[in-house]
Amino acid sequence: MGRVVFGVALGCAVVTCAIAAVLVGRRARSRRKWRRAVEVLREFEEGCVTSIGRLRQVVDAMAVEMHAGLASDGGSKLKMLLSFIDSLPNGNEIGTYYALDLGGTNFRVLRVQLGGRGSMILSRQVECRPIPQELMNGTSEGLFHFIAVTLKQFVEQQEDDDSEKKPDEKKVLGFTFSFPVRQMSVSSGILIKWTKGFSVEDAVGKDVARCLEEAMTKAGLNMRVAALVNDTVGTLALGHYYDEDTVAAVIFGTGTNACYVERTDAIIKCQGLLTNSGGMVVNMEWGNFWSSHLPRTSYDIALDEESPNCNDQGFEKMISGMYLGDIARRVLYRMAQESDIFGDGAYNLSMCFILRTPLMAAMHEDDSPDLREVGRILTESLQIPDVSLKARRLVVRVCDVVTRRAARLAAAGIVGILKKIGRDGSGGVASGRTKGRPRRTVVAIEGGLYANYSMFREYLNEAVAEILGEEVAQNVVIRVTEDGSGIGAALLAATYSSNR
Repeated sequence: MGRVVFGVALGCAVVTCAIAAVLVGRRARSRRKWRRAVEVLREFEEGCVTSIGRLRQVVDAMAVEMHAGLASDGGSKLKMLLSFIDSLPNGNEIGTYYALDLGGTNFRVLRVQLGGRGSMILSRQVECRPIPQELMNGTSEGLFHFIAVTLKQFVEQQEDDDSEKKPDEKKVLGFTFSFPVRQMSVSSGILIKWTKGFSVEDAVGKDVARCLEEAMTKAGLNMRVAALVNDTVGTLALGHYYDEDTVAAVIFGTGTNACYVERTDAIIKCQGLLTNSGGMVVNMEWGNFWSSHLPRTSYDIALDEESPNCNDQGFEKMISGMYLGDIARRVLYRMAQESDIFGDGAYNLSMCFILRTPLMAAMHEDDSPDLREVGRILTESLQIPDVSLKARRLVVRVCDVVTRRAARLAAAGIVGILKKIGRDGSGGVASGRTKGRPRRTVVAIEGGLYANYSMFREYLNEAVAEILGEEVAQNVVIRVTEDGSGIGAALLAATYSSNR
């Protein structure tokens, strides 16, 4: 009997040891897989380092590329396009002006009533209309006719409500056209190419302002284009309207761009150009900026290679809302491939752009103890259920690395502009001082990435101050400016209404 008991006990011990060995083995494999997921994150973090030294190298590179772009066509990846805007609104404008904002699959028409100094903007009316798909791929005549007819209907509706209307008076329009244009004057520009899903080929090489004016005339609308601008220039105009210390504007949204006021004598490629003041607004098209100092990772390289515009818009692909979510997705997918932290649902992470930047921002800003919002987005949007709290924390860290790098590089870009115009406190041109005191500088910002993503905004503002230093930074104001692409165009129409 004793032998039987001993045998049973021995057998149980062997089974127990075997089970324990299996469990230990599983835990060891699980730990190894978890360690690999953490290693992937650490490797990504190391590749995204934005030390103050590196940021200052980016600042210098931006300023150098700006000089090169102004010096000659094709001298830099920055196009440095002249806007011919040498006078900005200052609050003294009076009257009623219209604006047309065309930059995507929808367009907006606006009516803005200005009351001059003290009253400023008295009223504004806005209407948004979608563009039918067939017109986006049709003819220039069809596209601009549709826009002109819609604009006429809007004007007539507003005039019906206006007791002081003057039906015979020629109305003035500011036209925001956010596509690549070679500006010929304040009110004219040749379309270089379409983007954003448009393919109206017969419009390429034409003056888009004249196309619109011809369509308005055929539609029976007595209106002319006084200013043709892009959304960045409109944002600068609106910022300057409220604060005359505004010298630059940046868009941080789905895409990104910047413009600033350049001294006339610095515009080498336009020597002899007559202007009304000492400066002119330059549209940088800074999304195409590139420098070896930008911290590019294997994920950035893969994203670029798989994009339809490979080797273009390198800066935009590291800092704009179109791409940040997908960079994070690529890192998470690599983690999923080399560990099991996301279980069977990890396959969905292989789909490009399934993680949009607004979702990434929502996960990043989730401050609940159990990261409930992170879990909800992973389950509902990415179809990855039952992710552990430990794994959710890793997801948040990935979002943080992507966003921090983007915001700090964006900040370096802004300081690069300030350096170029002598507003960074380094003693350059104009030295950034007025009568021995630091000059106040305002940068207008528009776009949902900055306005709606608090962590991006916080990291950007922090980096601007870090790069500039406390003394200079206290004189630099980063200010959200809403609807510059619409109202700003109307303000520029007011400014230039008597120039033609």
